[in-house]
Amino acid sequence: MVFSVPESLPWTIVLFFVGLVLICIAGDKFVDAAVAIAKRLKIPEIVVGATIVSLGTTLPEILVSTTAAVGSAQSPEIAVGNALGSIICNTALIAGVGQLIRPTRDVKKSSVRWRMLFFVATAVLLFASVLMSSGRSVGRVIGVVLVLGFCLYAFLSIKLKDSDGEAEYDENEKVMPLWAAFLMLVISAAALFVGANLLVENGQLLAERLGVPDRVIAVTFIALGTSLPELVTTISSAVKGQGDVGLGNIIGANLFNILLVIGLPATITGHVAFTNKALFLDLPLALLVMCALILPMLIRKKGSRIQGAILVLGYIGYCVYSFITKGA
Repeated sequence: MVFSVPESLPWTIVLFFVGLVLICIAGDKFVDAAVAIAKRLKIPEIVVGATIVSLGTTLPEILVSTTAAVGSAQSPEIAVGNALGSIICNTALIAGVGQLIRPTRDVKKSSVRWRMLFFVATAVLLFASVLMSSGRSVGRVIGVVLVLGFCLYAFLSIKLKDSDGEAEYDENEKVMPLWAAFLMLVISAAALFVGANLLVENGQLLAERLGVPDRVIAVTFIALGTSLPELVTTISSAVKGQGDVGLGNIIGANLFNILLVIGLPATITGHVAFTNKALFLDLPLALLVMCALILPMLIRKKGSRIQGAILVLGYIGYCVYSFITKGA
C-alpha cells in the first residue's frame, strides 16, 4: 500500500474515519468541478462523467490492484477481486442507491449504448482469454490489449458527439472559471486518492483481525472502500439533479476497472491470476448487474426505484454469500 499506518487499534479506527470524511468532502467538490467543466465547454454531462470523473474515482482501484499484483506481500487475488468486486459494487450498490434517491431521467441512449457495448465486448474478451489460458490468468499480451482498449475508449469518448442532442445549459447561470474548475478537479482527485487509501488500508487491518480470507476482503471490503468515491459522486450527483454525471461515472468506472485495474498489473507483471470463483461467479455477475442497470434504461430512457431496490438487494445477497462461503 502507499501509506504506512500504525497498527494499534485506536489509530486504525481514527484513520479509517479520516479517510471516510476526506472522501465525502472531496467527492462533493469533484462533482461540482466536473459539472462546471461540462458547462464551460458545453460538453454533455454524461461524457464528463464517463471520462474525467470516472478516471478520478477509479484511481484508488488502480493503485490497490497494481500494488497488490506487484508487491510480494500482497495476495494476487486482491487485484482481480478488487476490480470485479468494484464493478459489482458500483453497479448493484452505488447505482442502485442512486436510483433509489432520484431515478435517472431522459437517458442519453446513444452515449450509454456504445459504452455498454464496449463494456460487454471487453468483459467477454477477458472471460475468453482467461478461460483459454493455461494458468487461468491474464498475461502481458492481454494486459497490453486492455490498456490499449482504455486509450480507444478515451479517444471515442472525446471524438463521438452525443446524437441525442447537444448539452443545454442556462446561459445566465453563474459558473466557476474553467481554470478554477480544473484546479478543483485535480485537488479533489488527489484528496479522493489519499482518503480512499487511508480507508482501505485501515479497513483491511480491521477485516484481517476478523480472519476474513483475501478474496472476500477484496470483493467486499476493499471493493467497497475503493468504490466510495463513486458512491459519493453518484449520491451527490443525484441530490443535485445531475444524474447523468453519476450514471456516466458508473459506466466509465466499470470499464476502467477492467481496462486499467486488471490491464495495468497484467502489463507490468505479465501474470494476474483468476480463481474459479472470480472467473465463474464474479465476472459473470459483473456483466449481469450491468445489464440489469443499463438495458431497462435503454428501453425506457429512464431508471426506476424498483430497479434500484432490486440491485441493492442483489448486492447484499452477494456479500452475504461471499462471507458464508468464505471465498471457497
